[in-house]
Amino acid sequence: TPMPTVILIAATMQRTALALRAGGKRIALVPTMGALHEGHLALVRRARELSECVVASVFVNPLQFAPAEDLSRYPRPFERDVELAGGAGADVVFAPAVEEMYPPGFQTSAVVGPLSTVLEGAVRPLHFQGVTTVVAKLLNIVQPHVAVFGQKDGQQVAVIRRMLADLNFPVELDVVPTVREKDGLAMSSRNAYLTAGERSQAPVLHEALLLACRRIGGGERSSSVLIEEMRRTIAGRSSGAIDYLSVADAETLEEQAELRSGRRIMISLAVRFGSTRLIDNVPLTVPP
Repeated sequence: TPMPTVILIAATMQRTALALRAGGKRIALVPTMGALHEGHLALVRRARELSECVVASVFVNPLQFAPAEDLSRYPRPFERDVELAGGAGADVVFAPAVEEMYPPGFQTSAVVGPLSTVLEGAVRPLHFQGVTTVVAKLLNIVQPHVAVFGQKDGQQVAVIRRMLADLNFPVELDVVPTVREKDGLAMSSRNAYLTAGERSQAPVLHEALLLACRRIGGGERSSSVLIEEMRRTIAGRSSGAIDYLSVADAETLEEQAELRSGRRIMISLAVRFGSTRLIDNVPLTVPP
């Protein structure tokens, strides 16, 4: 596989993108924080199907980490990331330094209202402001026709979809289903922090979500019943500490007490194993 072109400077990336567009080329962007795994590579391969030029960004965004979070220990195997991205079909890896994205004097942010304050946003107050700000910048720099995200970060998808609509970004959003390990655990760079014991318990998160889906398929329409069953499953089979369990409208993220048929919902959760926080979700349409 030819190695992708690595671009470090925003102005260079933007000039390159505008030239590609002027030449009629369709661009897809896959935003990542590096430490690429099979989940990211599925996004790059999907981007390859959707475009003639695939740009993968690799940027560990300090704005989306709280002071106590794992910014400093977040893995950064850059050479390997470039190789993996290229192997999956990326033409360009855009890898700006922090000073390139947030030079002295930087003071603007993109904030998506209530959507950013629930679920993950309630636990990590400035997280989504960091996400939406960096994504807005990446979209302006890379000028993609389509941006590819993973369903694993389900709230992030909802927040970005809202920002694209509200601010009239001329960008399509393509969402790829969560890529999982054989035992169901959602792939994540943070899985590497789990101890062997925690790793053996972690698949219970996906099992709890699947249990809720089965109950809905069997006619259960009360969220409190679903949440209690998920809580029992996780508590009974792991040492995980639950941050939240949610049954919400997939677009507005408003909690749904009673599920109405035909409604698109997202069942989601966040659970801590030691100092490692895992999230997962399953989107579904409530059957008739």
